[in-house]
Amino acid sequence: MMTIRHLAFAMLVLSSTILVFEKVSGISAQLECKGSLSGIVSQCQAFVKKEGPQILPSDACCETLKAADIPCLCKYITPVIQSQISIEKAIYVVKTCGGTVPPGTKCGSYTVPPSPPPLMA
Repeated sequence: MMTIRHLAFAMLVLSSTILVFEKVSGISAQLECKGSLSGIVSQCQAFVKKEGPQILPSDACCETLKAADIPCLCKYITPVIQSQISIEKAIYVVKTCGGTVPPGTKCGSYTVPPSPPPLMA
């Protein structure tokens, strides 16, 4: 019979495993992709919050993003990250800063939609 002690231990092991996976995933992204995840987070987090409207990113945010391979970093968006930021706003910020994220790119569970066709005059 499982005791509260066993259940608490199982929860601790599960939580630790998730934290280690998140740390390893971040390290893998740093090694494989150009750019600094920690730099992007520190410079751009205010512009990708789930709450509030889309706002123009700062110059510092854009400079950090220009040094990054965003489509590569998209592979490392976990459900935990996705629960904390708006992927739609993140794509908006990248594009506003002059970057590209090709249609069909998967960022977590979000797929970048195709660009709308140009308006005919």
